[in-house]
Amino acid sequence: MTQTAFASPTRPTDSLGFILADALNWTSRHWLEILWGAGAAALMVLIMRAIRAWGARLCERPGGTGLRGVVARALTHTTDFFILTAAARGVLSYVDAPAALGKTVIFLFTVAAAFQGAIWMREVILGAIERRTVSDHDHGEALLNAMGLIRILVSAGVFTIALVVILDNLGVNVTGLVAGLGVGGIAIGLAAQGIFADLFAALAILFDQPFRRGDNIQFDDSSGTVEEIGLKSTRIRAFSGEQRIIANKVLLDKEILNATRRNHIRLRLPLAIDHRTPPALLSSVPNMAREVIKRHRAEPARAGFGGMSEGGVNLELEFDFPGDDWSVAHAGRDQIVIDLLNRFSEAGVRMALPGRTNYVAPLSS
Repeated sequence: MTQTAFASPTRPTDSLGFILADALNWTSRHWLEILWGAGAAALMVLIMRAIRAWGARLCERPGGTGLRGVVARALTHTTDFFILTAAARGVLSYVDAPAALGKTVIFLFTVAAAFQGAIWMREVILGAIERRTVSDHDHGEALLNAMGLIRILVSAGVFTIALVVILDNLGVNVTGLVAGLGVGGIAIGLAAQGIFADLFAALAILFDQPFRRGDNIQFDDSSGTVEEIGLKSTRIRAFSGEQRIIANKVLLDKEILNATRRNHIRLRLPLAIDHRTPPALLSSVPNMAREVIKRHRAEPARAGFGGMSEGGVNLELEFDFPGDDWSVAHAGRDQIVIDLLNRFSEAGVRMALPGRTNYVAPLSS
């Protein structure tokens, strides 16, 4: 009687045993490569940790808000998971690893690299924004206080991109996911387009800096001093005392005159010289005016005659005071007027009086 042999199913312990046997066999055949790979991986880990520590030291130095500080800040957020997986991926091709181990390392490295790239991108973007908000004598306090909302928006954007990249590398069809995210983003954008428009306008003000807090600006028929640049609107204190609030987008759509950034103040001083002044003396009047203007540290832009009127010969004076201080310019103009009158009086130049002078001829007998 013959006995039929039936093959017994493979038990989990047998499968684990085969895996361990394969691992021991691979280790015994490639032990030297494994040692070299472990040493190289350890060296890569030490180098990447040293770079991270170097970035942390740069962040602690004074003046770490520049471009170098932004890069250093990103380096300090390098995770240990990325360092370990990057080191393992770097030596994978030199140790002839089994297929299962190789696929596992590549999968872990793909995940770590995608999320690490998102972290670096987030820190660079936020660091660049904070760099502008704290520069120029802290003129961006309002936007600096809004960094919480900006951090959420930036984090959501970069980590969504990282997730899509991971799924795409794993062979998942992400076309539908990307389309869904696009439709959802469009819906959210349309629902809050006014808020986002003002938010992006605030960021434009932050980076382009057409004006800063404390600047005197003029737009349309309004003028005043910028008190606060917010996430939605800008508050301007008018010279007449009231506070004006205008949306950031509306404000950027207007022509803005920034009086604080002027490099000089130009003032006009129209005068009239009596037409009975002798021509020889009249020709020296412009030079007299230039000398007086320069004596008060102003730069004459024009000193000449601009025609004749009923009162006399029109003298047009325009001069520039350096800087943007109107109180200094106005006080200087007052002194120029007084000195001009004294100089003309000494030279015998008479100013024309306003009004019309009538000359009546005597009646003939």
